[in-house]
Amino acid sequence: MLRSTASGFGGLALSALAAHSNPLMAALNGMQPLPNPPIPHLAARAKRLIFLFMWGGPSHVDLFDPKPRLNTSSGKPLAGSDVGDKRDQLGQILGSPFKFARHGQGGVWISELFPSLARHADKLCVLRSVTTEGTAHGEALLRLHTGNANLVRPSVGAWVSYGLGSESENLPAFITISPPRGHGGVQNYGSAFLPARHQGTAIGSAETPIAKAVIPNLSNPRLNPELQRTQLDLVQSLNRSHLQRVEMDQGIEGLIASYELAYRMQSTMPQIMSLDDEPRETLDLYGVGSEPMDNFARQCLLARKFAERGVRYIQVSTDYTWDHHTKVQKGHIEEAAKVDRPIAALLEDLDRRGMLQETLVLWGGEFGRTPMAENGDGRGHHPQVFTMWMAGGGVRNGLTYGATDDFGFHPISNPLPMHDLHATLLHAMGLNHEKLTFRHAGRDFRLTDVYGNVVHAVLS
Repeated sequence: MLRSTASGFGGLALSALAAHSNPLMAALNGMQPLPNPPIPHLAARAKRLIFLFMWGGPSHVDLFDPKPRLNTSSGKPLAGSDVGDKRDQLGQILGSPFKFARHGQGGVWISELFPSLARHADKLCVLRSVTTEGTAHGEALLRLHTGNANLVRPSVGAWVSYGLGSESENLPAFITISPPRGHGGVQNYGSAFLPARHQGTAIGSAETPIAKAVIPNLSNPRLNPELQRTQLDLVQSLNRSHLQRVEMDQGIEGLIASYELAYRMQSTMPQIMSLDDEPRETLDLYGVGSEPMDNFARQCLLARKFAERGVRYIQVSTDYTWDHHTKVQKGHIEEAAKVDRPIAALLEDLDRRGMLQETLVLWGGEFGRTPMAENGDGRGHHPQVFTMWMAGGGVRNGLTYGATDDFGFHPISNPLPMHDLHATLLHAMGLNHEKLTFRHAGRDFRLTDVYGNVVHAVLS
């Protein structure tokens, strides 16, 4: 019975050969998205996206959006009428303790906290007018990662996986390194109603040093690979038998794909997760082994290794350490020192390998910080406007897009809502955000809901 029901290695080889010529079989084996329905592709500027997520909300007025008036008016009350707000008084103005300078041919303003990144100013496209909703971290994180905070929706990475699939047969399309476990948790990299295989594969969590992180169940200490393959052949033959009878079962389809991918990952992931194959010069470039940047350096280097092996969407997250309601000066000095060198190294490493022009790098948090003081020397949450930046992947180099008022409170030119940001990211990846849809609960859903405009001005 076992011999007749198990497909065996011969059947597996036949399946692999058929996969390259049969879209449905390829989808079931996890090699590309199901043809459901055909998604028109644009001329892609980027093959992959790396999102460097600064959890907690870095202060735009202390990092990329200098406001001299904050310093000349520091300690004075900020009237609502000064920034077009209906409230009479908004609080006491807090000046920035950091110096700014213009860098590169584009004259991009960058704080002294990012000296390493400043050397790559001409690679950056700084978005000063990003705006979102929700003053709480949970809502802002969900809007950033899924486009919606009210209902469970697929994450950006899941949509990219659904639209493009992975370039590798042995790796998932979406990997999240040290993801946040709070403020939405798994929803921030979940697939919601999309097939389960599009959910992000999580490596560790934000509060766990990446050097100690493991992928659960990556190896089986009780069975060798040959026995695992035989066992999997039996299970998959039963799954495929069921699928042939019912013709369509997304749950079983996802199960087949995830089982096959999990088996293949055993031979690929350990080698990628190890940094032993990296030359000393590269480790030093990122800051591996040096404090305080060692942990984030390892994360960024892993992101590069996954990118060059065909993963479409890679997220790298800091811990919940940018939320400085007090001691914003001390806090930002400490956090910038952890990420500045690794981020600059990632850009340099991608560039010298010829990968930056086809890799879109996105940096930012869930919102910015207020120009007013909180608790004396801190800043509060500020979703009204904040700064993110992009690099590589067909974006305009050395560009500063959008502007804020004299206090960094509201956008005064080219406001960039979250749905517009998502539409632009998808466009750069060759996906039309209005046609990247999935039918669920009787209607077609998309990442940008019924909103979103591509910001062509930031693309080359």
